[in-house]
Amino acid sequence: MKIIVTGACGFIGSHLAKKLISKGNKVIGIDDLSKGNMENIKGISANKNFTFKKADITKKHSLDFAKSADVIVHLAAAKIPRYGDRLLTLSVNTKGTENVLELARECKAKVIFSSTSDVYGKNPKLPFSEESDLVLGSPEVARWAYAVSKIFDEHLCFAYWEKYQIPFVILRLFGVYGPQQHRSWWGGPQSLFIDKLLKGESVEIHGDGKQTRTFVYIDDVIDAVLKSINSKKANNQIINIGTKDEISILELAKLISKLTTKPLKIKNLPYKSFTGKKYEDVKRRIPDIKKAKIKLGWQPKFSLEDGLKKTIEWQFEDQ
Repeated sequence: MKIIVTGACGFIGSHLAKKLISKGNKVIGIDDLSKGNMENIKGISANKNFTFKKADITKKHSLDFAKSADVIVHLAAAKIPRYGDRLLTLSVNTKGTENVLELARECKAKVIFSSTSDVYGKNPKLPFSEESDLVLGSPEVARWAYAVSKIFDEHLCFAYWEKYQIPFVILRLFGVYGPQQHRSWWGGPQSLFIDKLLKGESVEIHGDGKQTRTFVYIDDVIDAVLKSINSKKANNQIINIGTKDEISILELAKLISKLTTKPLKIKNLPYKSFTGKKYEDVKRRIPDIKKAKIKLGWQPKFSLEDGLKKTIEWQFEDQ
């Protein structure tokens, strides 16, 4: 197949592009390189089945070169505006996704859209199924801009199916991690914790560290994307991709300290210290993944400890 991957030089996109190429597909990788890195695709950049284009997906004309595709995997996005501004998050995610769906309409391509567990917001009823209510906080709190934009994008996917019959699969991802992740809060707490511990620095934890998350290893996520591309049963569905292995942020830091054999020094940070504004954190986030098993025949294979070992090894070698 001919497959377009947006965000191809990013963490998930680069892993996906390599896997698709290895399976004999032709891949067009798109990235504006604001967060992605060309180093991530150096193993395939010269491959005859791979084409890279630096492009800004918020500008429709920048996608005019992509005249045909069977599938578009849309991974490019701006995340929670923890340090940045919400206008960037809102514009990249909404304008970018609309332009990608327009491209899919022109190409008559299926769309795999990467959404986020953040859309479930403050819903206290766990685990989250795909039918769970999406409970967000006040617009006075900038962090909800990310969830709002992704919810809007999900509605766009349904709207393009209703009006133009563009098939899609929405994957709500829960805490993806692994080699090539950003070693900052952009990559997630595990990324930053590994980096700080390997450098012998204090691990900064927001709040009391009792908030919990679940994490899913990159290879399992790529497997879910591949199954979504090929599954007709998954068409026009929202599907959670994650694990049920709940862990607090504090316990995550302790586990990484154990696996790196580095002493743990913790520095607790109040939320205002990194936002300067009101901030709301999510206390617990656990997915129900029954639908992924039914629609995709998918379930995670990597335990958190095994995945962290591989990630720690990569970050150690890449220091």
